[in-house]
Amino acid sequence: MGDEEPPPPIDAPAGAGSPAPLHRLLEVQDRDTAIDQLGHRRATLPERSQLRDVEARLSVLEQRSKEAQTQRDELASRQSTLEQQIEASKSRRSELERRMYSGQVAAPRELQAMDEEIRHLARHIGELEDREIEVMEALEPIDGELQAADVERDAMESDARRFRASIAEKERELDAEIAEQASQREVAATGLPAELLTRYEQLRKKFGGTGAARLVNGTCSGCHLALPAMEVDRIKKAPSEALIICDQCGRILVR
Repeated sequence: MGDEEPPPPIDAPAGAGSPAPLHRLLEVQDRDTAIDQLGHRRATLPERSQLRDVEARLSVLEQRSKEAQTQRDELASRQSTLEQQIEASKSRRSELERRMYSGQVAAPRELQAMDEEIRHLARHIGELEDREIEVMEALEPIDGELQAADVERDAMESDARRFRASIAEKERELDAEIAEQASQREVAATGLPAELLTRYEQLRKKFGGTGAARLVNGTCSGCHLALPAMEVDRIKKAPSEALIICDQCGRILVR
């Protein structure tokens, strides 16, 4: 900072370099600072991080539920296939039994073949039913997981709605405060020399929000550094309309 050459003073029009415009510039700075602070509060509302956390957990839940639902659909498809196979086997067995006991078939070999097929169908039906039970047992915990996920999702979505409503309400409040500060800032800036405002805005951008600062007991309130005694003495002897620049940081100093 010590090596930086301070900008030359502004040749202000008559009356513009008096203490009043510079003190109005400080008011502009105060309003800009207030607007920046309100904007920061708006951007960093606690509900925003809470909402992001809920949305992240919802995303994880949705992925987990999607995987569980895919698994359930596969098991349900297997169950449906098994039920169809069981039903077809039972229908075949019933048809064979009806024919056997109807007296329509008299040939011993044919009756024996039908009896063997009925026995085979009975075993096959038993195996299919056992496999169906296994599928149903596998479905039970997945259904429980999906039901629990629905409850959890409802709770998180309720939280998300609450956070969004709170954010919207606080945004309205802060936007109203920002608009009020901006209105007062406009009043304070009215009539200030354009060149002074331009330099102020350049410094504000350069120093992250502060372009003008008070000189308090020989210390710049912008960089919080004490000015050398010779510089303070020079400032005291400078005309009241002179534009003073902090030789430590380059901000506009207002006495």
